Amino acid sequence: MAEEEKKEEMPEKEKLQIASRGIPSSESMYLPSHNSPHLRSFEDGNENITRNTWNAEEVINFVFPKKYQEKYNSCASAFLSLLFSKMKLTGADMNNFVKNSQISKATFYNRVLPRLRRVGMIKVERETIIAKESMRKYRPMCVTLSKTFGNYLTKIGDSWLAVVDDAKSKKLQQEKLGKY
Repeated sequence: MAEEEKKEEMPEKEKLQIASRGIPSSESMYLPSHNSPHLRSFEDGNENITRNTWNAEEVINFVFPKKYQEKYNSCASAFLSLLFSKMKLTGADMNNFVKNSQISKATFYNRVLPRLRRVGMIKVERETIIAKESMRKYRPMCVTLSKTFGNYLTKIGDSWLAVVDDAKSKKLQQEKLGKY
């Protein structure tokens, strides 16, 4: 009976977790202060968004901050420039890009490409092809641009604006009711 009690206690101890060491870098974004000199202005003095837009290099800086990840930033910028010009890249195109730009294959395929995919800047699709002569399967890669990154951040921003507007309208209603 004592052994059964020990077994029942074990799962409780297994539930204990190691204290967090923060957000893993693979799942984080660089968000400098909104008034940082590293950012071009995006709102006026009344917190209204301005019409100017950031270019691709400025946007990539949020995913691969040049200040902290210069190599990844330059690799991602060069790759996305190529993708912007062609709109669709095959595995052979990417292989040529890595060779011609003298970027480490490990850096590109293990760090840059997966991160761009994870944040939603690119879409990676694979097609299964069976070679007739050898009946061997292979899956060539095709990379295209994706709007998911923008949609994701727009959803976050729009949700925050709605929460702030809701709080301000509730406060205004309370003030109106208090006056009467």
